[in-house]
Amino acid sequence: MHRRRRTALVLTAAIAAAAPLLTACGSEAHPGAAAVVGGQRITVAQLQSRVDEVRRAQRAAVPDEAQYQQVLASTSSLTRDTLHNMVLDQVLHRAAQDEGISVTRRDVEQMRAGLEQQAGGAKALQTAWLQKYGIAPARLDDNLQLQLEAQKLAAKLGTDTSQPAFWKELSKASQELRIDLNPRYGAWDVQKSSRVDARTPWVREVTTATGTGGGQPVPA
Repeated sequence: MHRRRRTALVLTAAIAAAAPLLTACGSEAHPGAAAVVGGQRITVAQLQSRVDEVRRAQRAAVPDEAQYQQVLASTSSLTRDTLHNMVLDQVLHRAAQDEGISVTRRDVEQMRAGLEQQAGGAKALQTAWLQKYGIAPARLDDNLQLQLEAQKLAAKLGTDTSQPAFWKELSKASQELRIDLNPRYGAWDVQKSSRVDARTPWVREVTTATGTGGGQPVPA
């Protein structure tokens, strides 16, 4: 896999299987919170807003109703996947900060220009990121900044984003941030820095044509 393509998967890959160290928060402890990261709430409203951004972009990209329904079916876990990415974004940013890593606006512009050239233009790149990684066009630059942080972090560690040394740093950042998820969205695996499904078979996610996610997974 091309190095840039592989790095893009850092924030958008399918969620790993369950592992031992998990954290979760009850809705009673954090009312209205989808997650608490570093003492800061990611509200259910903020999460839904992100999901709606993706759904609107998908609707615009796929005007045919039958095809759009297929898109909805294939991205039925969008809410939980989006939350996974919103949390992992903060984990990665914390890990990069801990190592003194920063990314400039020029860095992002250069990366975007290169990717647009590979994809065949700005619109093609936006469509590819939307379809493959669930990133709305308005969030593309933010995502590219995080990809660059991941690249720089891996380089400083003398590894790449697929290796245990890289994920060990993310695990450390996850522990520092004391991540809690509302159980309706699963739990956070500190070892793997990944969201995992909690065993709550009575909780079901319902994704409507307007993009409303009910409860069971996505990432952003």
